[in-house]
Parts: sequence; C-alpha cells; structure tokens
Amino acid sequence: MPSSFCDTPLWNIAIPGSHDTMTYCLDRQSSVLKSEPKVLQVLDTLFPCFVRPCIIKWATTQENSIFNQLDLGIRFLDLRIAHKKQDPDKVFYFAHGIYSLLTVKEALSDTAYWLDQHTKEVVIIALSAFDGMDLDQHRDLIQFLISTFNNKMCPNHVTPSLKECWDHSYQVILSYDDPAAYGQEELWPGCEYWWANTSDPNRVVSYLEEKKEEGRPEKFFAAGLNLTEDASYIVSHPCQSLQSMTMSSYSLLLNWVKHQCPGPGKTCFNIICADFVGALSNEFSQLIIGLNQTLLKET
Repeated sequence: MPSSFCDTPLWNIAIPGSHDTMTYCLDRQSSVLKSEPKVLQVLDTLFPCFVRPCIIKWATTQENSIFNQLDLGIRFLDLRIAHKKQDPDKVFYFAHGIYSLLTVKEALSDTAYWLDQHTKEVVIIALSAFDGMDLDQHRDLIQFLISTFNNKMCPNHVTPSLKECWDHSYQVILSYDDPAAYGQEELWPGCEYWWANTSDPNRVVSYLEEKKEEGRPEKFFAAGLNLTEDASYIVSHPCQSLQSMTMSSYSLLLNWVKHQCPGPGKTCFNIICADFVGALSNEFSQLIIGLNQTLLKET
C-alpha cells in the first residue's frame, strides 16, 4: 500500500458501514419507545402480539452480529442509543422502534475485545438518538466509553489517517451526536448521514446524486443506501419485510455504488452504509473498499 494512501485523511477514503448496526438483536418482549407516535404506543399496549412482530419485521436492518459485521469488513457502526425509564440509570440499550436485547456495555465491550485482536484496524463508531436520556446519564455513558476504549480513541483535534492511527495505536473514532460531548477531546461531533427516506431505490439514487451536487461535508459523513417504508407501504405489502424490500433493490443500488469515488472533491463519497450488509457475504464491503483503487492509482 503506497505511503501517500496511508497518509490520506480517513474522511477522504471509502469506508463500508452498516445502517442501524444493532437491530439484529431487537427484543420481541420490549415495549415501543416513548418517542414513537402515540397511536403506535396505544396499539402496542392493546395488541402487543400483533404490533411487536410487525415492528421487528420492519425495524430489523441487520442479521449479523457486531462481531460478524466487523469480520465482514464493516468499519462504520451506526448506533442508536436509548434508556428504559424503569431501568437503572447506567443501563443503556440500542433501539429502533423497540429496544434491543443486548446492552450498550455488552456490545461495545465486545467491540473493544475485537479491536484487541485486530490491532491494525480502525473503526468509526457513531452514537446518536439517545432516547430517554438526561445529562447525568450522558455523563455516565461518556465515562463508560472513555474507560472502555481508553487509549484506542483518536482525539478530535487529530487529522486521522491510517499512518497517524497506526503510529499512535488509535483504533476508534467515536462520534457522539449530543451537546453533552462538548469539551471532550475523545469524542467527535455527530456524523452527517444522508438519508433519502423512501422505499423507492430509484429515488434513493436520485437523492444521493442531488446531495453530491450540493457538495460533500469537509470531514466524516455517511451516505445511506437504506430504504424506508411508511405505514401505507406496510399495509399495501403485507407479505413483505424490510429485508425482502432491500434485497430486491440491492442490484440497482450496488450498481450505482460502482460508479462512485472517494476523495476530497465536491462530488466524492466517504462512508457508504446499507442494510443487511451480511446478506451478500463480504461483497458489499469489498465493493466499497474497492472504490479506493482510484486513490491508489493517483499515488
């Protein structure tokens, strides 16, 4: 690998990511999040045996564990954090409509262990949403993050490249999308995520092309290939699931990815995220990583 590529800032290279990384372990016994629409909360109270399986079917965006995703080459983890009101203050979960079975402590401790076994790997971890959390709970979570990843964390004043990270044993760039992180040099600002909010893959492509023309952010950002259903789509497609909807569109979306390039230019990409990243084995990750060949040719 050319030394000039290793000196390239990580926000100028192509990085494969998973959208809503932890939804493979949603809890079927969990109640709906309090931030969800009131009508859904009422329906969940009255008909949980119907509502929760439906949520699972449309909120599950990944099937592979966080270990397996990392093994497949995923290097951007999209984590939506939540706290259950009835639980102890320092217990946090992941959430997408409903809560996860695994806690934040369990999953990120596993991630730290994986990094211990792969000392040359660098992972971007983006925490957001923070449903049901107050300032004291943010402080508890931040303290846990710092104690868990410790010297692996790349400070936010550094311009991270592979060489910079290897030279200082940095393995984690941790984005924390909340004002509670202000003043913490270990935590990076929220990572912008381009989300089309549509079930139509052609509209996803059109949206991402429009965002390209507007110009990329200066530092880290993610482009989402993920499709999004609404209530009318769910009602009119009772035999479908998010997975079947996604897999039927994968060919079109990945074909669009093949024509993208990383770099500092206005229309260049950085992180590209998708649902069900393990469904095609490591093809998704390899495709994204392969985009960096354009940078290698320039060096």
